[in-house]
Amino acid sequence: MNSFLNSLEMRFGRFAIPGLIRYIAILNGFVFILYKLGWPVFSLLDLNSELVLRGEIWRLVTYIFIPGIGSLLPMPDWINAAFYVLFLWWIGDGLDQAWGEFRTNLFYLVGMIGTTIAAFVFGAQFSNLMLNSSLFFAFARFYPDLVIYMFYVLPMKIKWMAWITCAWLLVRYAPYGASAQMALAAAFLNYIIFFGQDIVQDARQRGKNATRRKRFERDVASSSDAALHSCAVCKRTEITNPHLDFRVAKDGNEYCTEHLPSRQQASQTNRA
Repeated sequence: MNSFLNSLEMRFGRFAIPGLIRYIAILNGFVFILYKLGWPVFSLLDLNSELVLRGEIWRLVTYIFIPGIGSLLPMPDWINAAFYVLFLWWIGDGLDQAWGEFRTNLFYLVGMIGTTIAAFVFGAQFSNLMLNSSLFFAFARFYPDLVIYMFYVLPMKIKWMAWITCAWLLVRYAPYGASAQMALAAAFLNYIIFFGQDIVQDARQRGKNATRRKRFERDVASSSDAALHSCAVCKRTEITNPHLDFRVAKDGNEYCTEHLPSRQQASQTNRA
């Protein structure tokens, strides 16, 4: 996948828009201002497949400019919108730095294609949410241990916040059946394309590491049960007789102190 993306970047990299997500964030803020002034901009810009088929084709693009104003906390909508715009700006800058402008542009474009598929095929009404969530998950792939404040007060690593967001999306749309699940997959087409291979490889590597760990623990356990010392005469070991001392004689064999060749020879001389 990386080689394919590299070839695309060599051919089309010059068309990338520097700071694309910044511009999208700014337009989100502008649309929110129009909304607060009483303009019905949300209904004019959202991705409604029926209205697109009637000729309102601008909706295929303009839905990305609708800001998120909802929150699990009882906060004023302008505060939620402000955090939304700043968060989107921050994520875009992070992806540009980690990934490059071309790949960030391409990721967002493929995400829009997946969102359009979800809207037309499955009648999805959560397009903007899915697209921005996929952007956040991509950010979490590059900055998993970065700490942000959930609900503006609770410190949490990006990777855990991404898992919580994923669980929330599944719980939210699970009651809608298989169509909603397929819509989720279509909306996350960009994430699957860009990171699917890495996710599979990571899972395989974790499986291999777990197998190696079990094999190592098993070998350690078996080696701990085996005796390290054994007398060549009486066959006693440090396990059967923990208080015995063992020595290696000149003949290369190991003996307990009672059966060392020198002692045996001395005892035979004394009896003679």
